[in-house]
Amino acid sequence: MKHIIFLTYLIFFLTTSAVSQLNTNFNVNLRLDFESAVQTVGLFEDHPTNTDVLARTRGNIVAASTAGLIADRGSVTALLRDYLDSLKYHQRIHDDVYHLEEGRKNVAGIKELLHAMQVENFSSRVSATVEQIFPQDARVNVTIPVYVVALGHENVDAFVRRIVWHDDIPRFVGEGEGELTIVVNLAHAVDYGPALQERFVSLLGVVAHEVFHAAFGSYKETSPAWRSFYAYHKGYMNDLLDLAQNEGIAYYLSFEQRAHGRVPADWFEQARDIFAAFNKNSAQLLSPGVSPRTASRILRDANLSGYRENYGSMAGMFIAREIDQRMGRAALIETIANGPYDFFQKYAKLTREESGLPPLAPDVETFVAAR
Repeated sequence: MKHIIFLTYLIFFLTTSAVSQLNTNFNVNLRLDFESAVQTVGLFEDHPTNTDVLARTRGNIVAASTAGLIADRGSVTALLRDYLDSLKYHQRIHDDVYHLEEGRKNVAGIKELLHAMQVENFSSRVSATVEQIFPQDARVNVTIPVYVVALGHENVDAFVRRIVWHDDIPRFVGEGEGELTIVVNLAHAVDYGPALQERFVSLLGVVAHEVFHAAFGSYKETSPAWRSFYAYHKGYMNDLLDLAQNEGIAYYLSFEQRAHGRVPADWFEQARDIFAAFNKNSAQLLSPGVSPRTASRILRDANLSGYRENYGSMAGMFIAREIDQRMGRAALIETIANGPYDFFQKYAKLTREESGLPPLAPDVETFVAAR
């Protein structure tokens, strides 16, 4: 049985490696930086390492700052250097917020995955994976720095921050500012599966999720349909629809890579709960009396409240999959070009044809149909 599973992943691995660029106007370049991971692996293996230099690599600065933010530790470079010194001299690390001991234990797998990223055209494979979901005439031009690290918070495998660098000191900024930057934590990615091929393909999917957002943002800047949407369709419900499509397709792209189209046994049961939450929160956003504070919380919970609790993202992922599976990939690509109303209108049509699909609430259907 293990050999069959391994062969399945190997075939998929080889298939993804054959994917090539079809649209010469779709230019997504990942600027991969392996310095932090390479030096950290050396420390794990007890090679002579300058921990001050290691703590000041850009990848580790961003990873440590983000881990400190999540753990409410206010992490700084000096704190990371102290932790690295403890690891270097095999001292016990109390409250190992960066999970360095775990990284050292899994160094063989980290090193193997790091080597695969370095030699297997990772950037072009991610770009080709994302390109397949866009219209053939899409014009996208974006370069994204990707820092590969081997330390970080236990709940974060890859993440995006927007950064303005002053020398080697980052300033984290909001949407529309700075440089969109991806950080990949290989110490977490080794948990994706027992085999290298499985881990590599899953990592492709995780990074493709984040790259999709960057490419979609670039595409929207030159799209008349999207410029019109943002100019004339404002309000809380429009924000939710936009988020659900954007995050939903990104999650579906990652899910398709990692799960190979297979859904869990309770897929439709989960979907019913997700759509119940989506419809309930939509009713509040559509209410003329909703306060800005309540609307802000509802929209935040749509994508930042935990994987299954992200009712907006998960509803969007379910919709993306059903459109792709039942209407075809061309129909899903149409929604990229046409916007969130088309995305939800297509799903509403499917719910009328397929009684087993969880429906949108009547007020949501009315809202998207009138546009």
